[in-house]
Amino acid sequence: MDEGLPLQAPLEAENVFRGLTDDQLARAARSGKRIRIPLKSTLFRQGDPARRCYLVTRGRVKLSKLSETGKEAILRFLGPGQMAAAVAALTDTRYPATAEAVEPTEVVGWDKRTFLRLMHDHPPIAFNLLRVTLERLDEIQQRYLELSSEVVERRIARTLLRLMRHAGSRTRSGVLITIPLSRQSIADYSGTTLYTVSRTLTAWGKIGWVRSGRERVTVTDPHALVLFAEQR
Repeated sequence: MDEGLPLQAPLEAENVFRGLTDDQLARAARSGKRIRIPLKSTLFRQGDPARRCYLVTRGRVKLSKLSETGKEAILRFLGPGQMAAAVAALTDTRYPATAEAVEPTEVVGWDKRTFLRLMHDHPPIAFNLLRVTLERLDEIQQRYLELSSEVVERRIARTLLRLMRHAGSRTRSGVLITIPLSRQSIADYSGTTLYTVSRTLTAWGKIGWVRSGRERVTVTDPHALVLFAEQR
């Protein structure tokens, strides 16, 4: 375990440690195990026993799930301040997805006994974890509805907007999605094919909505993309 490991690395809105003091955060960090994950390495795999839950403190991981036919579906990307596998670890089940680093990443991991003690000692953690779980469930339900009812181009637009909100950085040319994002990843996230994503991004590039390159996407006209995504 690492002394003084920061949990205050740029935290996102769903941080389950929100409300703790700096001293409490430092003690929580010392009770966990710090793990460095090289690019494209796996933190845990779908189906393995869930022995730990993790907080991302640096970098990003991709959570994905394989279907029975071997097709990958991306569930979400997690960045600093976001938890992975908390529910699975606390309920002694198996990891429901695979977590892979899409850039060099650092996490802090806690086993069930240690994390339960943290929740007992710091009730805001339990409240925040419940809130995050419900928010993620709502997002999954929304994406399921999109898959069953939205045309594919609108699903792609919603995917880009969702990623832009979670990992967007303003630049002179628009909002850069800072996650390394291939067209295949967009297809796996949107529930469509590489061909459809390539065709759609090419068309949107010509009208000035997006700019895409090697694993980089910039939304150059967010307003237009929002209007298209919400169109009925």
